Amino acid sequence: MTILSKFSWLALFAVLVAFTAPVQNVAHADEFSKIVQTLNTKSKKKLGKAIDAVVATGDERAVPVLEALLEGKLFYRKTDNQVFITEKSGKVYLLTDPSTGKEIGEATRKEAKKIGINNRLRGQLKGALGGMTLMSPDAEKRLKAANDVFKAGDPAMLKILKKALLREEDGTVKERMNRALAAIELEHAKDLQIRLLAVQKLGEYTDPEVAALLNKIIAGTKDEQLIASATETLSDVESSLASWAIVGNLFQGVSLGSVLLLAAVGLAITFGVMGVINMAHGEMVMLGAYTTFMVQEVFRNYFPGAFDWSLLVALPAAFLVTGLVGIAIERGIIRWLYGRPLETLLATWGLSLVLQQIIRSFFGPTNQEVGNPSWMSGAIETSTGLVLTYNRIWIILFSLAVIALLAVIARRTMFGLQMRAVTQNRAMANSMGIRSGWVDALTFALGSGIAGIAGVALSQIDNVSPNLGQSYIIDSFMVVVFGGVGNLWGTLVGAFSLGIANKFMEPYAGAVLGKILVLVGIILFIQKRPRGLFALKGRAVEA
Repeated sequence: MTILSKFSWLALFAVLVAFTAPVQNVAHADEFSKIVQTLNTKSKKKLGKAIDAVVATGDERAVPVLEALLEGKLFYRKTDNQVFITEKSGKVYLLTDPSTGKEIGEATRKEAKKIGINNRLRGQLKGALGGMTLMSPDAEKRLKAANDVFKAGDPAMLKILKKALLREEDGTVKERMNRALAAIELEHAKDLQIRLLAVQKLGEYTDPEVAALLNKIIAGTKDEQLIASATETLSDVESSLASWAIVGNLFQGVSLGSVLLLAAVGLAITFGVMGVINMAHGEMVMLGAYTTFMVQEVFRNYFPGAFDWSLLVALPAAFLVTGLVGIAIERGIIRWLYGRPLETLLATWGLSLVLQQIIRSFFGPTNQEVGNPSWMSGAIETSTGLVLTYNRIWIILFSLAVIALLAVIARRTMFGLQMRAVTQNRAMANSMGIRSGWVDALTFALGSGIAGIAGVALSQIDNVSPNLGQSYIIDSFMVVVFGGVGNLWGTLVGAFSLGIANKFMEPYAGAVLGKILVLVGIILFIQKRPRGLFALKGRAVEA
């Protein structure tokens, strides 16, 4: 064969390849396109089969099609019944071809109609999408996919799920995949032994969703052996869940206790040490929260990249602002009312109304937006349903740090020594050269400043509004009286005791009745111990 003839054969082969390859691709594209068009049906049963057919293609283009259907963005054009992925733009829909992914035009609302789905199809879609991402290189996506497959319980996912399990190396993801596999086998396997084995596998997971599935199986099957096995496993799962629920309630109780501690510890100083019934204490908390809002506004407008540092700036700012307001209140009002608790109560209550109105005048009556920095966002979530939010964890640690700092100030500083001297014997302290008037002012400023930084913390978990402080003033007095007036250790124990008691009563009695029961309990306790858990000797007690 000559060189020319060889060249001719090669050229002919190249031409054939060039012409047949596009034909094969077009044929493949046409096949996928035809299957996608079957999604245009009014029958939900047929739509479910069409979804399975799209998934069965294994085509990567199926993912955006199914996502569009799930998100309500899959439409058909009324003129020719063609299915498109749409994106709303003004008064029209931009149309994208599902096969090519290219935008091919637009349609008005009258020209296009959405392909609707129900809850059953929504679950099927989530499971299908989950199954198609089980092979993703991203472990987080595979974990989410495994959870979606479990919830969907679609037997069509068994094949790909088993294949994904063989490849999976991440322990957490593999555990979730095994859970999904056991759930599907339990619901859809025909062999009783496979179903019984699936029940045993599911018993290894302390999970509310597993408990719900076992309840469903018990109610929906007639096989006595399967019912007995599922009932026994369900009992074990519910027992484990109850134990974890106790841990969750304990965390919620400590979290509430830390909030009460922050709100009450400043009051423990002004009320316990100075003997002043300060009804404006809640407004000091509110001022601290609004100071946080103002600081964050500065960061949002001028230093958006440093927003995570805003709380670290807000803490000293709130302490300074509320401390100065505290000095002004003590020097202007409180110092004329020592020894007259009723007049102090009325004066500070009126002052609280004035402060609330001032805030309403400047900021309005609505809630203000206060954001969480990234390091306080998110939560630790476990498969047992236990959720530990980062902002609550940080507030617990912060409240303990505040108590520790106050203990150091009271025991290790000259100001703390003078404060204790004035508390125990004012006349003797004056005779020793201590300026008791300024000690009173600085003590009131310290209590107000701590209320301010409590406002910074509360702004991360509560609405910042003019009424913020009113939500905590009664609970703060309860904590101080229960723990022992003026005793920091008593305030700590009292806050956490009341917080935990509230959270353990709420599931049985409800939030309102739980608070009432706690209040009744405190009243009965005070009848036996009028000075609280830890009695403090000092001016307020002797008076």
